[in-house]
Amino acid sequence: METPPVPYRPDPAGGCPHAANARLLARGAVTPVVLPGGVEGMAVLGHEALREFLQHPGVAKDARHFTQLREGRIPTGWPLLTFATVRGMTTADGADHRRLRALVSRAFTPRRVEELRPRIAELTDTLLDDLDRAAADGVADLRRHFALPLPLGVIGELLGVDAEFRDRLHHLTNQVVATGIRPAEAVAANRELVGVLAAVAAARAEHPGDDLTSALIAARDEDGDRLGQEELIGTLLLMIIAGHETTLNLITNAVRALCGHRDQLELVRKGDASWADVVEETLRWDAPVSYFPFRYPVRDLTVDGTVIPAGTPVLAGYSAAGRDPAAHGPDADRFDVTRPARPDAARHLSLGHGAHYCLGAPLARLEATVALQRLFDRFPALDLAVAEDRLARQASFVGNSVRALPVRPRPRPGG
Repeated sequence: METPPVPYRPDPAGGCPHAANARLLARGAVTPVVLPGGVEGMAVLGHEALREFLQHPGVAKDARHFTQLREGRIPTGWPLLTFATVRGMTTADGADHRRLRALVSRAFTPRRVEELRPRIAELTDTLLDDLDRAAADGVADLRRHFALPLPLGVIGELLGVDAEFRDRLHHLTNQVVATGIRPAEAVAANRELVGVLAAVAAARAEHPGDDLTSALIAARDEDGDRLGQEELIGTLLLMIIAGHETTLNLITNAVRALCGHRDQLELVRKGDASWADVVEETLRWDAPVSYFPFRYPVRDLTVDGTVIPAGTPVLAGYSAAGRDPAAHGPDADRFDVTRPARPDAARHLSLGHGAHYCLGAPLARLEATVALQRLFDRFPALDLAVAEDRLARQASFVGNSVRALPVRPRPRPGG
């Protein structure tokens, strides 16, 4: 009789996922997991298995399908609870999902996003000045001074979030994605986050502008059936998290990758690869999201030979799928900006797949390509100020990056 695999326990404190992913992939494309608090779930890790799972008609996002939650077995302060219960696109199915997505999709079409290019370039150059000033002693935190304020500023302007709210929103959303947070802290952070977002919405309701929050409020007020207050707050929450945390990690990870692979940076400089190639290879090789919660089979489902019982919370293992040798070859763990696209054009799944494919993908790609090109044009000798293995990792198994990225924008004197 075959012994069932030992469940994988993702470390709530985070850490680099790739070594564990390789061990799990060697065992199979799907694995049982034990989440914080002893909650049993599953993770889909293999590229093909994940692609099948993400678009399977028997898989839902609505937490009413989450058996343990429905039966009252999930505590209030569970650190992953917001991922399951927030009201918005990422937890809606079918007609509800299409309704919510339609309300914001026009702001993220490739044409509308391309219109943002001059503003993104302007903000990027301002932040590069800030990065230069911050490196008065030769070293500055690129994540804090550049990779964070760029996407946070862009999504803040799109949503009409006043600057006074932005730093607090980043701090609170960071706590939402932290998987090791204590129950009381999780409850307090969520309560404060809802309050800040309600204040943002109230400010826009009183002083409407040419921004997405004002448009969402108008849709709510004109026809309450289109968007309820809870869905409004949930939509703002999801867009702020997805609109800056993912791109923040993407830019940070791309800079780390290029600094650690100077030969790849040189290929871009010689014109043998593009900045867009850098972005796509970073998304594959070091996905900004490692394990994303949750999806639930509505009936027992067999994926790559493994049964996932109905109602099981399932993590989408994007960082594992990106380095799956079965999909990307024996050199899947090598960073290669000239890596050819797969025949099915699915170079990676790091921005999702199927009906829930990331709505902000064009914006994330544009921000990252503009940021990287202008960063290395301005500081061609930019390098890490500490060894890669000394960089502290994010305290989450959802996000995949480092807490800070100390860099030397300019060469040392005499260096």
